[in-house]
This record gives sequence, C-alpha cells and structure tokens, in this order.
Amino acid sequence: MTVITPKASSALPHFCEGIQYFGETLPDFETYGAKPAIESGKVAIADPTDAAAVYQTLLAADALRYLTLQVTGSKASGHPGGFASQAEAYAALVMLGYKNIITEVGHHAPGFYSAMFLDRSLEDMEIFTVQQLRDRFREKHGLLGHLSGYIPGILAPAGPLGQGQHFAMAAALLHPDKLFPFTVGDGGLGEPYIISSIAHFHTAYPSATNFLPVLVWNGYSQEHHSMVSLKTNEEMQAYWQGNGFAEVVLVDAKDFDDQNQPGAYVDSTAFSFPQRLAFTKAVLTGVDKAARSALSGQLTVFIIKQLKGAGVHARGAKSHNLYPKDTLDAPHIVNALQARALSPEIWQLVRTNAERAGGGPAAKTVVTEFELPLPELGELPLEEYAVGGEPKVATTAMGRLVGIVGQKDQNFLVTNADGNEASGIANINQALKIIHPTTDDLYNQAPNGQVYEPLSEDACAGLAAGLSLMGARTLWCSYESFAINGLPIWQTVIQAMAELRRPTPSTITLFTAGALEQGRNGWTHQRPEIEAYFAALMRNGNVFPLFPPDANSIQVCYDWALTTKNKGIVITASKSPLPIRTTFAQTRQGLQAGAVSLHEVAGDKKVVFAVIGDMTLLPVFEAAAFLENEGIGVKIVSVINPRRLYRPHDTAWDTCAAPDGDFLDDAKFAELFNGDALIGVTGGASGLLEPIMLRSTAKRDTFAWKRGETTASAGELMAFNGLTAQTLTKRAIALVH
Repeated sequence: MTVITPKASSALPHFCEGIQYFGETLPDFETYGAKPAIESGKVAIADPTDAAAVYQTLLAADALRYLTLQVTGSKASGHPGGFASQAEAYAALVMLGYKNIITEVGHHAPGFYSAMFLDRSLEDMEIFTVQQLRDRFREKHGLLGHLSGYIPGILAPAGPLGQGQHFAMAAALLHPDKLFPFTVGDGGLGEPYIISSIAHFHTAYPSATNFLPVLVWNGYSQEHHSMVSLKTNEEMQAYWQGNGFAEVVLVDAKDFDDQNQPGAYVDSTAFSFPQRLAFTKAVLTGVDKAARSALSGQLTVFIIKQLKGAGVHARGAKSHNLYPKDTLDAPHIVNALQARALSPEIWQLVRTNAERAGGGPAAKTVVTEFELPLPELGELPLEEYAVGGEPKVATTAMGRLVGIVGQKDQNFLVTNADGNEASGIANINQALKIIHPTTDDLYNQAPNGQVYEPLSEDACAGLAAGLSLMGARTLWCSYESFAINGLPIWQTVIQAMAELRRPTPSTITLFTAGALEQGRNGWTHQRPEIEAYFAALMRNGNVFPLFPPDANSIQVCYDWALTTKNKGIVITASKSPLPIRTTFAQTRQGLQAGAVSLHEVAGDKKVVFAVIGDMTLLPVFEAAAFLENEGIGVKIVSVINPRRLYRPHDTAWDTCAAPDGDFLDDAKFAELFNGDALIGVTGGASGLLEPIMLRSTAKRDTFAWKRGETTASAGELMAFNGLTAQTLTKRAIALVH
C-alpha cells in the first residue's frame, strides 16, 4: 500500500489528528464506500449479505486494528494481539447494531477503547482526537490498562480471567430484549468457571439465552500456545454442544486462505482483498445468525478462528504484549501500521457507521449508562427482641427481612453454594424458593424462584455481584470458610463500583458458620483468614465489613446496607442462638460511630475490650466478671463497623464514586476506647483491629485466630486459639499492673 502523510491528504477529519500514517483509498471504494452502510436514522445495516455492508465491516475491522496498535505503541505497552484476531467479529457486532458488548479478556482493553473512540463515547472523557487517545492511554484518569468502571460505554470491568460471562448473564437477566455478546479467549477457556457457570445458569434460566459468547480461537494464550490449540473444528463444536449449546457457529479463516499459510491458524489480513471480503462476509453473516439464535431462545456460541495478532506487529503469543522496544519508531511497528493505514475518507466512513450503530455512541445507549429503576422497599418490618431475653439466631432474623425484600423486588436474587438451611436461613428458601427445574415443596424448589444455588462460590459471587454492578439488589450468602473462592470477582466489582459513573446498589454478602462454630468439622471449615482480605479492602474506602453482635443488630445492619450505593458490604454473623446484647438504637449508633459500648463497670484501673464478632463476646464477658471481682474496671465495646474507626487519611474514601467520609473523631474515639489497657479480641484475623490499634495510646494487645483444629465445641476451639476468659483475664491484669 502507498502511504501518504496527513499533510498530503484532503479534508482531514479533526478526530484523525494523531494518526501517524494514511493510506490510499482501497479498491472499489467508490462503489461500496460511497455512503455509510448504516443509513442516517438507522441503528444497523439492513442486510448482512449486502456487498457494501461487508466491505465497510472490513474497513471497520482494519480501523480497529490500526488504532489498537498505534495506541499501544504510543506507550510501548499494552496488549494488541488478542483483540486483533477477532476484529472482524467485533466490527460485525457493531455493524449489526449490537453495542452492549462485554469481555472476559482484560487484555482486549485497547481494542475496546478504540471502538469507544470511533463511536465518540470517549468524548465524555474529553478525548476527541487520536492524539488525545494516545496521550491518555495507560495514564491516571485516562484509559486504564484493563477495562474498569470508569470508561464511558464500557459495560463491565475485565482483568482476571473467568469473570466476563457473569456480567453478560446478569445483564441478560435484567434486559431480556437485548443481546449481550462477550468475547472470551481460548487462553481463558481453560478457566473452569466459564462453561460450568453458564451451564448452571442455563439450567436455572433456560429462556435467558440473550447473551452470546464470542470465542476468540486464535491458538495462543498469553505466552504460549493455548491448551485448546490442537482441537479440530469438529472437536471444538462438540465441546460446546456437549456443554448444552444448541447452536455453534464457527467461522475459520483457514477456509478462505489463498496464500498457503502453514498451520491451523491463519491471518486473514494476508489474504487477497477479494478473499478478505469473503472471510468478512462469513463472519458478518455468522454473527448475525448467532445473534438471532441467542435472541430467539437458543443457547448459542459464535467462534472466530483466526491467528493471534492478525494484522498487527507480530503473530502468535509474540503479539500479545508490547515491550519497551516496541515503540512507534520501531521498524516492525511502523511496517504494521503502514500495512493497515486507511485513507481519511475511510476513517470518516468508519466513524459515521460506528456512531450511528446501536442508536448512538455506546456511552449514550448501553444499559449500564442508565440507572436501573428499582421498586421502593418502604420501611422494612424489623423485629426488636428484648435485651437479655431469649437467645436468638442472628442469621434467621436477617433471613426474614431478606424474604420480604425479595417479595417486594422481583429482580432481587439470593445466591448460596452451600445451602441456606445450613446457615440458619431456611426462611429465605421458604419465602423465595430455590430456582430449580424440579418443583418440590419439601425442598422449597420452583423454576421461578429467587434463590440461586450452584455448587460454585465463583458462580454465586459472580451472578450476585454482576447483577449489583448492572443495577439490581442481590445478596451473596456463604460459609465464611468457602467464600474465598468467590472473592476475586466480588473484589473486581467493588473496585469498579468505586469508580463507576452511576449509582448502583451495593453488593451485599452474608457470611455465616464462622470458624468458632465449626469445631467438629475441623480446619477445612475454619478459615477466618478471609477477614484479613476485608481488613485490607477497608482501605479502599468503599468496603464495609460489619460484625453485628446479635439478632437485633444484624437486622439494622442489613437495613442500612440496603440504603447504600456503590459499596461492598460484608455482614458476618453466627448461625447459633446467642444472647441479645443491643437495641436497634445502639446498632444505629455503632454503624455510625464504628462501635458501641455494651458493658462498663468502674474500678481502680480500667481495661477496655474491643471485640469483633458475636461468639467472641462470650469469653470476654466471662473475663469481665473475673476482673470486676478483682476490683479492676472493665469496658466491653462491640466493634460493629470497623471502617468508621480509621482516620480519614487512612483510606481512599474521597476517591470513590459514592464517597463516604464519616469517621469517628479523636474525642469520641477516646470516649469509647481510652483506658489503662486495651485488648482487641476477634475470632478472625487480627487485621480488622488495625484501625483501633493505630489510634490507641494505651498499653494494648490483641487476641485473634491462629489456626484451625478439630474440636468438640466452640469453647474448646477458642481455647486452642487462646481465646478464653482465663487468658484474657491474665493478660488484662498484666497490662494494668
């Protein structure tokens, strides 16, 4: 191709400023590029077999390739190869009017940014030209290396593999009339979660097929061949069919190769121009067929098989990542850009189609750019138990409220991998029913239920967090010990919520069956180290681990969580009957101040116990009685909302989309925690006590979880970890003398 400079071109569109190389007009442009294939006032091409539509889809694919490579080359950093190998598929989706596109592959980010630039979505970020696109790539307050919640038009974040399908399925549930394609790489296909989570979802929601996996089968992973690279086309089709997909549409570039490229994976950009058009037509018609199938109730996958790096600077895994040597001045980058260079007229045509597609820029049309309407819950009927009265199961008290929320909000979903009955919340199943194809009243099963129970914490967390990100109310329930398997996607979502451009309900969890309740099950069920994860996340500024001390408190905590936006709220409680120690008013005070005093007796010296949890209060109250007999004053403080106990500068609260800057001031902190000695007590990770230990100037110590063991009772397990009245008493006396 002859390459011309911008100065030699005529009528250079303003948005093209920063494009390094322009090419001459391609063959037959006067015939097939004379006017946009998406007509003014339309949202898509009229006919995927139309020659002009095919021609312009190919132009869009090459424009995406060019921008992806130039943007990454501008910083000698980023990932062009994977997106490049499916550029025709992405272009086809857009030309067909589908813009609610998600990805499971964070490394496709520069391609998605290029698409958002072409349809003018990035103008909401003051990015109007290619030069600004280059300047803002991989920069703070710019276009992050992986997709986030910050970028206009992008539906969902993408980073860790095995997550994108959750967002697509969540969106499909909430918007049954729209298609949600998501790209998935063959490198990521090795993640066990993708297909298994789709299989359970499809069993639970057989009519919700309006999400479309687009498998980018390019033969390579990040640094080597993909694990499915040796599969034949027939084997790959059988794989998807064997996992319940009724329609498998596969387009293989090899079938169109007229350049005798070796191997099963080839680069369509090396074909003659007529064969490039033939391949593009097959992709365009194939995507159209797959989209119609998915929207008509068939579980469908579209597979594009093309060599990784097609049309960019390298092929195979070598195209995956740019390194410091891969600058825009490097000969191999220059050659690749010049090979993909387009004329100014083509750039304008591609942009016009892109901004018309789907009814306008993605930033103005995709579902996540709007707040999902939610039914009003009204005032929930909390039930306040008498302090000192009959012990109650906290989880059961919360479960009653969860059932009411679900009855008021039909989009509300509860997820649980280990079973609600085992967590003392069978009342949730009774009120909302487990989603199951077999109706059975004994087990509270019904096809139209609101309780989602796959045996995978990833699938539980994924759908619950995904729905929250998309704007719905949810609750993820788990045993504390097993929740760690679902936390990666939960963390992805809460991080995205911290920078999201719109309010969305907080993603709320209920973690039960803590380590102290699981003595007889042994260490496999005793993993409260997960609390260290939340201790670290508190510094994000939008994560609030809550530790209600009783059945009254948990109701107030859940009621508060439902009013919050763009946060991660973790409620941890026991499923055992425990004493009622607080009133509703006390918990409201504790939620705001971070903690509340439960007990105080004066003495010659004063020991303050800062206690996280409910069962851990048992040995503390027992120790208090011993100390009071010795004339030592005792104060027991229940730490309900430890995030409030940090100092403002300890967290990134002011960088969050829905900032919460409420922290306990020094004077009130002193009122709660000042004494001659301070002892922090938790049945989990000691990190949650950090906000208190940072601020206290008293002699102090912590008692926390050490490790699991098989025991016959909670008391015996606490003793194994040094959490007994005797050890607490002994240490308190030592600190005040």
